[in-house]
Amino acid sequence: MKLLQATFFLSVAMMLFAAKSQAQVQVIANPGISAESVSKADLSKVYTGATTQIAGSHVVPTLLKQGTVHNDFLSNYIGQAPVSLLVIWRGLVLSGQATMPRTFDSEDDLIKYVAHTPGAIGYIGKSTPHEGVKILTVSLSRH
Repeated sequence: MKLLQATFFLSVAMMLFAAKSQAQVQVIANPGISAESVSKADLSKVYTGATTQIAGSHVVPTLLKQGTVHNDFLSNYIGQAPVSLLVIWRGLVLSGQATMPRTFDSEDDLIKYVAHTPGAIGYIGKSTPHEGVKILTVSLSRH
């Protein structure tokens, strides 16, 4: 009986780990952005304020304020914890090098903003409807 319980809990833990390790996030962009894909490295540079360009297009990053999608995006694509990213942006703002990215309480509000704002990019859950925006493929290699 104990072996059966241990096997069950181990199986559940492995499934949860596998589900967590797969990013359930997709990157969205205003349809006016020429890029169809972005490297993970370039996406990280945009979201840490190191660049405002993707494939020659000016981009404006947007963020969700919190939640699983927000945490997964930062962890899997940007490599930063939410607090770390906030510290980076506050430093850029205080030094006059950038303005804080716009943040949204909901994916729907973020999608509407990205759809109607030239250069805007963001991220949503893979199952979230995304009418009016385009999906950017994220690759591990640089473009």
